Amino acid sequence: MLRLPASLLILALAAAPAAAQPYKAPRTPFGHPDLQGIWTNTAITFLQRPPNFKTLELGEDEVAAFEAGFKKMVEPLVGTAPIDPNLPAPPEVKEVANADFIEMRLAAARIDGKARSSWIVEPADGRIPFTEAGKALTRELSRGRGFDSYEYRPTDERCLTAIGSPEGPPMMNSGFNGHYRIVQTRDHVAIEIEMNHDVRIIRLTDAGRPAEAVRSWLGDSVGRWEGETLVVETTNLRPQGYIYTMGGGFAYGPKARVIERFTRTGPDSILYDFSVEDPDNFGAWRAEMPWRPAEGPIYEYACHEGNYSMENILAGARVQETAATKPATAPAPPR
Repeated sequence: MLRLPASLLILALAAAPAAAQPYKAPRTPFGHPDLQGIWTNTAITFLQRPPNFKTLELGEDEVAAFEAGFKKMVEPLVGTAPIDPNLPAPPEVKEVANADFIEMRLAAARIDGKARSSWIVEPADGRIPFTEAGKALTRELSRGRGFDSYEYRPTDERCLTAIGSPEGPPMMNSGFNGHYRIVQTRDHVAIEIEMNHDVRIIRLTDAGRPAEAVRSWLGDSVGRWEGETLVVETTNLRPQGYIYTMGGGFAYGPKARVIERFTRTGPDSILYDFSVEDPDNFGAWRAEMPWRPAEGPIYEYACHEGNYSMENILAGARVQETAATKPATAPAPPR
């Protein structure tokens, strides 16, 4: 057996590449991993995988085609050129055409440098494994249940939840107002959501969980630290909740439980891992989404103030109903 001198062995070990060490986040004064700051998750990646993609990770040719196609789709609707802050005020007009805007990164999200075709990583096809009941409930809540009452309209239409479901849980990527501010204390983690100006309060103790009958759109969230990861379990979600996002959303029932994991994977990244358990409406599935730092501040977001849409929607339905019940007008007799 060949024996190397100790000095050569030491040199050989020193020259060997060091194994990559997992990132360890800075700590808060309470010793917890520090997630604080303003973050965003905007990207054109969908929750569910589009049919034209067969794999989770995309090749660069697929990425280029995906991003070009998305930009081509939204350009006629909203325009994608940056706004010049030095432009003068627009001229006064009596009527303004209906328009929209986006303020999102028009690129596919990447995790470990690889572009993703969907947030869903399990099952392998990137699709939610709906039950028949789940399909029916999702169709009903996404379209609304008619026009007899404001309570029959979708929750984002009523400003109870935000367009694109950025508040969740789980928290989706939206086309605009996609910023989050995370603040931590010893016993709580708060996440301010720009859209709809909601705040999720996550308790770091299970004490004081409300009764099952007490339900809200954001549910009741309890967190715990598992090493570098904040694990959040949310229950008591309000039935008739609906997550509306790019690539197809989903509805959940009273048994739904959302599990979220927030892990600081680098100075400029949080890996957001989430799953929703609801045996009545779908089988098991899990998703991953990258968050990155965003410039602040977060401005106030208003939804219903000056919003006449709901009144007009219901009034229009009453006009249609009245017209449908009127007998056909008989032609006037000849003179």
